[in-house]
Amino acid sequence: MDNQNNKIRITVTIAGRPYSLKVQAEDEPVILRLTKEINDKLRQFQTTYKGKDKQDLIAMTLLTYSVDLHKARTKTTTDLSTNHLTEPLQDIENLLDNLLE
Repeated sequence: MDNQNNKIRITVTIAGRPYSLKVQAEDEPVILRLTKEINDKLRQFQTTYKGKDKQDLIAMTLLTYSVDLHKARTKTTTDLSTNHLTEPLQDIENLLDNLLE
């Protein structure tokens, strides 16, 4: 099956700003879940750091996920505790790649 034929267009909102994405249909639930997680993390930072603007909060959120991804990648493959992180972090990486397209 051609991957292009399985692509759909969705719109996600991060930090109050909509982003139109073209994604594989089977990735839609993951992207929507990750969008919710990102917005939840942004709200958490917004509550903790009341004076920061959205750009700072977005940068802090991205850094948090980047550190988690780095830690997951550098752990040994035999460490089963990273298996629960690898897929969600890969999904985040894919979402960021799609946002940058």
